[in-house]
Amino acid sequence: MTAGQIFKGEDITADVRVECDVCIVGSGAGGAVLAAGLVEKGLRVVMLEEGGYFTREDFDLEEAHAFPMLYQGRGGRATADQSITVLQGRSVGGSTTVNWTTCFRTPDRILAHWAEHHGVQGLDSKTLAPHYDAVEKRLSIAPWHEDNANANNKVLYDGCRKLGWEVAPLRRNVKGCGNTGYCGVGCPLNAKQAMHMTYLPDAVAGGMNLYADTRAERFVVEGGRVKRIDAVVLNQGNGVPTGRKVTVKCKVAVSSCGAINGPALLLRSGLNGNGRVGKRTMLHPVVAIPAIYPHEIAAWAGAPQAAGSHQFVERGPGKIGFFLETTPLQPMLAALGGGGIFGAQQQAFMGKLKNIGAVLALAVDGLLPGEEGGTVTLRSDGRIRLDYPIGDALKEAFATMHETIAKISFAAGAVEMMSTHTDPVQLTSAADIPKLAAAPYGSLKHMIYTAHQMGGCAMGGSAETSVVNSQLRHHEVANLFVVDGSVFPTALGVNPSLSIYGLAHLARDWVAAAV
Repeated sequence: MTAGQIFKGEDITADVRVECDVCIVGSGAGGAVLAAGLVEKGLRVVMLEEGGYFTREDFDLEEAHAFPMLYQGRGGRATADQSITVLQGRSVGGSTTVNWTTCFRTPDRILAHWAEHHGVQGLDSKTLAPHYDAVEKRLSIAPWHEDNANANNKVLYDGCRKLGWEVAPLRRNVKGCGNTGYCGVGCPLNAKQAMHMTYLPDAVAGGMNLYADTRAERFVVEGGRVKRIDAVVLNQGNGVPTGRKVTVKCKVAVSSCGAINGPALLLRSGLNGNGRVGKRTMLHPVVAIPAIYPHEIAAWAGAPQAAGSHQFVERGPGKIGFFLETTPLQPMLAALGGGGIFGAQQQAFMGKLKNIGAVLALAVDGLLPGEEGGTVTLRSDGRIRLDYPIGDALKEAFATMHETIAKISFAAGAVEMMSTHTDPVQLTSAADIPKLAAAPYGSLKHMIYTAHQMGGCAMGGSAETSVVNSQLRHHEVANLFVVDGSVFPTALGVNPSLSIYGLAHLARDWVAAAV
């Protein structure tokens, strides 16, 4: 067995033409797990990744360095109307390099919903269990004991318990974690078991060649099959094409570049015969309210997420459910989370940072009848456009999410809160919580975020209403698979990384059988 290589853009000084059994576009949760399994089966695998290749030596804990280096749009990706900030990874390892390590298996109720409403077949907890088991062992996924939770997560524990609400420890993919709290800017200890630390080295050791700084432009399809993939090499510093090209001739092609870039790649390739590519894009839209406590919180330190509550994940007919977690507060994230405050007001807010904590609420979108989520399209100049309309059901959910966060925070001892509305609502006790209901909700009315992008290439039983079938094979192109979170027909109601890992582990056999 001959080991493969990782090529950076600076290493590619001439056009490259290669042949392989399987070419995977994207090195995140889906592509990495899939690649390692295909290499184990003796297949020749090539991977293309538009982001750069970075290691612990590059992770200096500086947000100003990490966001341009590791995030889509240098951390500035957003919906077309700028109402939702989109945090999404862009490097070898994808979003696993910068996520906060929270791992959940796909809930049974979500799998059942997909089967009933979207015609997905063969995906149930029994089928997925051995694949989750294998991934959890490889990535050292285990519960983060409550004793190790930082003060910010203890707010969630304490507040929920005082209110009589469910709350539980979260599971994390870490090994030898230093509890630094800087998961979102690249782990400097190699403790986070992200893809650049685990499945990608496995695949490269088995012979896979990975081309970083290399953006796939299109799948070239002839006779209903992908014949080759055309890609361009990028300058790592500024993302500008160097003029070099990489062309991959493959027997099977796989899109694993996520729920925004993946649909865009298919659209650039002209693969949208049924008009469903880019539809049903789900975001787990997030709201938060920073709270000030009389004691030190230091939310920048310690595991970012250690506790979670699913008390409100199902709220009854016609209502969008949500789940609760916490967010770290490094200075840049904290300043962003301040919402509609500027100048002296923001300076005063940041001056209290050591006493500030923040609980997140994440909406579970895509489960209501007729709820379509957002849409990925291409602008006239080829750039990606993401639209996400905010309807009445989501506005109602946001208001309830704000009220719930406020109840938890005051129950845990907060002395002051300020909402992230453009005209912030000031709260000094639980008696002020009703003020939130009178505030406006919707696009550009308050801060909204997403770190979980799903859908856009939904799987399903009908070629008219979905992009891939239940084995993740494209309905129109026989040798094209999509293996990432873009295949989810709805949001999950849990952090998506483990769901993607497990599905990709299962998909190894499907993809290999197509070679």
